[in-house]
Parts: sequence; structure tokens; C-alpha cells
Amino acid sequence: MNENVKDDLQHIRKMMEQSSRFISLSGLSGVIAGIIALLGAGAAYFIYDADGSNYFDGRPEIYNPEMILKLFVLAIIVLVAAVGAGIFFTVRKSRRKGLKIWTSTTRHLLMALGVPLIAGGLFCVASLYQYYFIIIAPATLVFYGLALVNAAKYTYSDIQNLGYCEILLGIIVLFLPGYGLLFWAVGFGLLHIIYGLVMYRKYE
Repeated sequence: MNENVKDDLQHIRKMMEQSSRFISLSGLSGVIAGIIALLGAGAAYFIYDADGSNYFDGRPEIYNPEMILKLFVLAIIVLVAAVGAGIFFTVRKSRRKGLKIWTSTTRHLLMALGVPLIAGGLFCVASLYQYYFIIIAPATLVFYGLALVNAAKYTYSDIQNLGYCEILLGIIVLFLPGYGLLFWAVGFGLLHIIYGLVMYRKYE
């Protein structure tokens, strides 16, 4: 009798979790996004190097429009590839576990993520317009971290810790001009890979 009650409680708890939290996030999407980010950071470094710019000297510089365009296109490619990988692995996990993807929880999650990300994107565009190149990498880390912390209540709580790490990296590199690309690679690359592996082992 006690075993039946325990099983029923576990079943109810699982159903409540599925209805209130988006649990279709796949750890593999984090791993792939991290790899894509590392490749993007490497490509960005070579673009700087080919232009004869020393990103790591820590001095504010005005870069030529051609190089800025290359970096912008690279950023779009990295973003689309990472988001695409996330959607693919999330859909695959949802279908495998028989879970619905588009629910009210999904909408709340996207809203929680979207507001800080859109604000951060506009901030970075304004920084680019004003030639404040040196703060763009730190800003992406901070705003992305804020988005993760904000969205944690609608999905796995583990992403909150990832968000705190992203914010911390962004704040630290604000005081270390010239190391933005390196910290960006650590935040979006290495941390995503570690987070993805932990999530995959824990939930999949």
C-alpha cells in the first residue's frame, strides 16, 4: 500500500513538473552551441589578424567597415547555427519523450528569455553605432546571463547557475579590455559545453 502511494505521488509530481516547466531542453544542444561558439571565436580572431588589428592590446580602436561587416555576418551565422542546433535537439527530445513543445510554459520561457536578449541586442547595436567595440563582448555575456537567470523559473533550475557564470565573466572582462574575445569564447563556448554535458548526463 505504501509503495502504491509513493508511486502515485511521484507520478503526480512528474505531471506537475511537466505542466509548469519546459523540460525538453537537450544537453546536446548546449554542447553543439558551445562548439559553434568556439569555432566562431576562432574565425573572429583570424578576421582581426587578417586586418592587421591586435584585439588583445586593450586599446579602443576604430575598425574599417569591411571588417565590421565580416564580423557582423559571422555573428549572424554563429547565432543561426546555435539556435538551429538548439531547436533540432529540443524537438528530437520532445518527440522521443512524447512531450508537447508549444505550451503556455514555452511562451513564458520565450518571453523571459526574449526581453533581456532583445534589450542586449539593441544595446550592442547602439555600441557598434557609437564605435564602442570594446564593450560589445562583455555586454553579450551580461545580457545573456540575465536572460538565463530570468528564464530559469520556467525550465531546469541548472541554467540559473550558467547565467550567473555568464554575468560574472561579462563583468570581469569589463575591467580587462582586450580580453573580450577570449572571455566570450569561455562563456559561450566552454561553459556551454560543460553545461550541456552535465545536463545530458543528469536528465537524458
